[in-house]
Formats: sequence, C-alpha cells, structure tokens
Amino acid sequence: MTDSTNDPLVIFTPSGKRGHVPAGTKVLDAARHLGVDLDSVCGGRGICSKCQVTPSYGEFPKHGIHVAEDALSEWNRVEERYDRVRGLKDGRRLGCQAEVQGDVVIDVPPESQVHRQVVRKEADKRTVHMDPATRLFYIEVEEPHLATTTGDFQRVKEALRDQFRIEGVTAPLSILGRLQKVLRKGEWKVTVALHKGHRDHEWQVIDIWPGLREDNLWGLAIDLGSTTIAAHLVNLSDGTVEASAGVMNPQIRYGEDLMSRVSYSMMNPGGDQEMTRAVRKALNELVTNLGDQSGVDTNDIVEAVIVCNPVMHHLLLGIDPFELGQAPFAPATNESISIPLREIDITTANIEGQLFILPIIAGHVGADSAAVALAEEPSKSDDLVLIVDVGTNAELLLGDREQVLACSSPTGPALEGAQISSGQRAAPGAIERVEIDPVTKEPRFKVIGSDRWSDEPGFSMDITHSGITGICGSGIIEVVAEMRVAGIVDKHGLIGSAEQTGTARCVPDGRTHSYLLHDDSANGGPKIMVTQADIRAIQLAKSALYAGAELLMEEKGVDHVDRVVLAGAFGAHISPKHAMILGMFPDVPLDRVRSAGNAAGTGARIALCSVAARAEIEHEVRVINKIETAIAPNFQDFFVGANGIPHLTAPFENLSKIVTLPQVEFNASPHSHPRRRRRPEPVEG
Repeated sequence: MTDSTNDPLVIFTPSGKRGHVPAGTKVLDAARHLGVDLDSVCGGRGICSKCQVTPSYGEFPKHGIHVAEDALSEWNRVEERYDRVRGLKDGRRLGCQAEVQGDVVIDVPPESQVHRQVVRKEADKRTVHMDPATRLFYIEVEEPHLATTTGDFQRVKEALRDQFRIEGVTAPLSILGRLQKVLRKGEWKVTVALHKGHRDHEWQVIDIWPGLREDNLWGLAIDLGSTTIAAHLVNLSDGTVEASAGVMNPQIRYGEDLMSRVSYSMMNPGGDQEMTRAVRKALNELVTNLGDQSGVDTNDIVEAVIVCNPVMHHLLLGIDPFELGQAPFAPATNESISIPLREIDITTANIEGQLFILPIIAGHVGADSAAVALAEEPSKSDDLVLIVDVGTNAELLLGDREQVLACSSPTGPALEGAQISSGQRAAPGAIERVEIDPVTKEPRFKVIGSDRWSDEPGFSMDITHSGITGICGSGIIEVVAEMRVAGIVDKHGLIGSAEQTGTARCVPDGRTHSYLLHDDSANGGPKIMVTQADIRAIQLAKSALYAGAELLMEEKGVDHVDRVVLAGAFGAHISPKHAMILGMFPDVPLDRVRSAGNAAGTGARIALCSVAARAEIEHEVRVINKIETAIAPNFQDFFVGANGIPHLTAPFENLSKIVTLPQVEFNASPHSHPRRRRRPEPVEG
C-alpha cells in the first residue's frame, strides 16, 4: 500500500496512529497498514464482528481536519445483514466493510482491540475513619389506629427521632410510593437507608426494606480522568474495596488533551452534549461491570464520589466547558456538588443513589487535585512536599503546614506514550522498562505481560501472543533517560550520529538521527525507533512540568523542596531515578521521592467513607493558593531552562551523587536547539 499526502488521512484513537491511505481502502486494511490494534477473526468476511469501529465526524482543530459525513462509504449489504441479525451499536461500523473515502477519525473500542487496555488504577491500601453519608437504621414503627390521623411516613420519622435522635428526614416519591407495603410486610419493623448531607445535616431516605437487613450497602469511588476512568466498589461498612474496574475514557476520540475537547465542543454544535452522553454511558457500563465482577446487586450501590479535572467535571454535569478554554478560565461552580445519581443519567445503581463531587480548586486545577490533597495532606506536612499528579495534564501541589499552593502544567499526552513515533497506551506487548549498556550502547527491555528482560531465557515464549508492539509512557521516559546516561543524547536533547556515539543503532533520519531500540522487520514485525521528534516531545512535556514546579517554588519563596510525591496511575509506574535524570521535577535525594499510586482515587474513597473528610477538603480548597501557569510571566523562562536534560542551568547535585552524565555535545544548530521551542499551549486540567 503506497501513501500519498493527497490521499485521505486516517487517525485512529486511542492509539493516536495516523497515515494517508488510498481512497477505497477498507478500515481494517488501513489499521493493519498503520499498525493499529484492530481485531479480526473471520478474515474480513463480516461474520465475527471483532473489527467494529466508531467513526467521528465534525471539526478536529487539534488534527487540523474536517471529517465529512461521507468520510466512510455507505453501509453495504454485509453490514445491513449483520445489524439485522446480530445488531450493531449506534454509530458502529464493521472495519472489514467500511471504506475510507475522506479524512476521518476512527475510534477502536476496547472490545475490538487484540491487546486490551491495561488500566492501572488499583485501589491503594489506606486506613479510613468510617463515617459514610449513607447508613442503615433498623426501626420499629408504631402501627396506625383510628384515634390518630398521622401518616405512615410521619410515624417513620417519629421512630427515627425517638430511637436514633435523627430529625429532618425527607423521602422522594419513589420511596413514598412503596413505603406502606414495606411497613406492613415487615409488620412495622423496617430497615431504612438514610443519606446525611454534610452541610445541612438533613437526612433523606434512599431505600427501605421489611424487617432487619444486615446486608452491606455499597458505594463507588470514581477517578474520572481525561484518558482513563477507574472505579472502585467500596463496602460502606468497613471501607474495603470489593472490586475495581477501569476503561478508556470514550471522550478520547474527540481529542487526547482537554483543550482539544473544548475546541471540539466549540466547533461542533452539540459536541459538548455528545461527549456528556459518551462519558455517562461509560460510567453506567462500569457500574454493571463491577456488579458482575463482584456479585453485588447494583441496586445496593447507594452512593458515589467522583473526582475529575474541570473539563471532565463540566462535561459530566452537562455544562458547556467553553469558559474553561479562555482566560480567566472561570468554572461554572467551584463548590462541591451533591445530587442524585439519576441527574447524570446513572441508572444502573440504586434509583435514589446519591452523588458527591469534590470541589474544584481553580479553573485549571480540579476536583482530582482536591482528592490528592485529601489523600496526601500537604497542609499537615512538617517538611516542604511537592506532589505531582502526572498525566495528560499535570497537577502540582506544593506545601507544608504554613501554606499550600497549586497549579496545572500543560504536559500533553507524550509522557503517556501518545504522539511518540512508536508510542502506545499501556497494553500487553508495550515496552515499559529499558536499560542501555553505557559501553556497548546495546539495549534490553521488558514488555507488559512478561517479567523477564528481553535478553533472558524464556522471554520469547512469554510474548508469543502479544509480540512487541511499541513503547508506553514509562518505557519512553526510561529509554530517553538511558540514552542520556549512555551518551547517545546530549544535554540539549540531540541524538548523536553513529560516529559520535559509537553505535550503529544511531541511524540517519532525515536531517537528524534516531536510535534503533528493537527491529523485528525481518519477521514482519515492527521497527521501534526513538526519533529526534520523540525526544523533543518528551522535552516539551517534562519542561512544562518542571516549570510549573518552579513557579510554585518562586511563589513560596524557596529554591528547593524537601521531598517529592509522584501521584496518579502513571506516576506509580515511572522510575523515580529516570524521571530525575530527565529533570521532570526539582533535584532532591532519590530516597525522598516516592509514589503515592492513584492518590486521586484514594481521596475519592476517603470522601466516600467519611462525611468529615468532605467538610475538611472543602475548607482546604478555600485556602489553597492557586497559580495560573497560562498567564504567569516567568513560565517561559523556567520552561526554556528546563529544556535541558536534566536542566540547562540547575546543578542537580543530588542526582550527580548517583549518576554520572556524559559531557557530550552534538553541535545543536539554531534551528533545532530546544531553546527555540515555543511556549506550550495551555492544556486544561
């Protein structure tokens, strides 16, 4: 298959892989040509349904294309027959039948991927003081008699007042409609699930059962990220996690970073509502998944806490995120929100289940950062701690007992493997660990799905089914850092030639050079390279991260931090040493860097289990000092200095005690020097 820039451009999500293919090319063939992970068992005959895809239409400013309604061929008889007999979900096409006619963005859903997404957001172990908002109360209600005219619900309220000193109880119509039957079936002895608001201390009846109910109630702690959604099913009696599940955020098809999604909603009338429906559908599917996985009746899921960045917050609630895309980046509300789950169309849980969303810190620093603050408690730290939640957009907290500051940095998706030539999401077959011998310059690596290094016996057997498919986020960080330590990359981020580096793995690539990490092209497999453009993408991302930290330090009036906490699912899987070699955060002793895992998810679980924690974080958010990187005058200066690996001027004395970086220089030209990089565009988070 030959490519021409005059041919239609096909962009696949969530992989981010793209390329031009001749008009009339089947989507399945285009996927195979571009190395996209699209399944097919029947050989393209329209029988197995494994190759289902979802095309998206409209304006995509991030990609610079318009996707017309006729970008794919019309349905053919094979698709019509399949839909009639087995059914296709709305918007789905069969990749083996649909033909590319124009520029198009195509999403490959998880069930159509050969190597399913690994969403690494497991629940961290944490001791939580249990004080859930929803609790069970067993009461004995006085029977009605002719001498009084008191209604049944009034006598339920009297029983709660007399037996538990609970007042101010209300009940929705769905409860009132079956209250009388339940009371009589239980012979006036019932168990009531009450939800207590943490502000007004009013109580609402969520459910009612005849007699004594001793079964557990359940809640959901959900981290709604821009790339992935992670949900934990939590026992509201003891805070234990019964099951966890994660999915890719379906909104990724509208843009990998958040500002692309804001642009999509601006350029496409109704685009925000489209994204709202997509994420709500994904949440319902997660609830069902957790119920199936655990055996828990989803009707017993009576509460949920969701944490998310401001754009995800607005799109979840059905609020147009337009104002978040321009200064002064004002959210519709920055207060916490307590509403019934049904108001966001979550219908797979209890009909009267309640939702709590943590408060937003600022227009670019969301409820997920508030959850991190709740989990890590920087305001109670005796030393100065920098907390970095690494993702498509990075949120940073810097603080101690005196003051906590927060900001967001536009890192983009490169640190997660996107926009990298051989990059991919974390899935079986992706390179996640890399070591390069500083003498021979020869690499070895680990891939997801195998515990062995590539030069160890048994590695080939381990990857029989997955193969070696690309590099995920932790892998790209390690390989760039290892290239710097091995003298393959200089401090400016330039890859040297074979003569300069002493290895034939450095091959010419246009006007620059690339490093050959793995080559299986002789067997029809991929050739995995680290290109100069890849290095630049990582420099851009890590420089924005470091510059954000420097802004907070400048505001705090300090020139160092005492310790660093890496939060987020991605932060849990990157090597602190390699991250420090890259200069992703200010220099500290390596033993003062730790991973907090999915701290946002932990914060969500704490808020789910404790009404007091909700009140605490609402107070904390009001006193956190917010710094807006998009308009900070010194951000560009900090960003330019951070382009160096690890830094152009900062000494990184602690790093020099454990790693010796070669003093190599590969003659940066004015046109390729990283100092010339433009200021990154803000990515809301």
